[in-house]
Amino acid sequence: MKTTYINIFLRFSLAIGFLSAVADRFGIWPKENSTWGDWSTFLAYTATINPWIPDYFINTVAILATVAEIIFALFLIVGFKTSLFAQLSGYLLLLFGIAMAITTGIKGPLDYSVFTAAAAAFGLSIITKNSSESGIVK
Repeated sequence: MKTTYINIFLRFSLAIGFLSAVADRFGIWPKENSTWGDWSTFLAYTATINPWIPDYFINTVAILATVAEIIFALFLIVGFKTSLFAQLSGYLLLLFGIAMAITTGIKGPLDYSVFTAAAAAFGLSIITKNSSESGIVK
């Protein structure tokens, strides 16, 4: 399979995953298909996996995570600075996975493939960087 197709598949898979999670916390997905279903439930989950963050700062953390997911998704879709945004996506996913594992146990991040998505993001960063250097993919 050509590197170009893998690059596109990874970009869109990561982006759609981020946008789906954002849609869930804004209640866009039907309740029966939702993890959170609304912003207040997402805030409670954010507080659960970040117990070291003061309660008054949880809304800010949730907003920052949501904005990051939207921005990273959009840049991955359009292919702007893909290596950078893939790497940032990997770090964000890794932070989520570690926070989930520490606070709720390892099963959640494994079941939701958070570490797999982080690895895919880091892989995309390397593939894109290597392909760009050789002139294959920009």
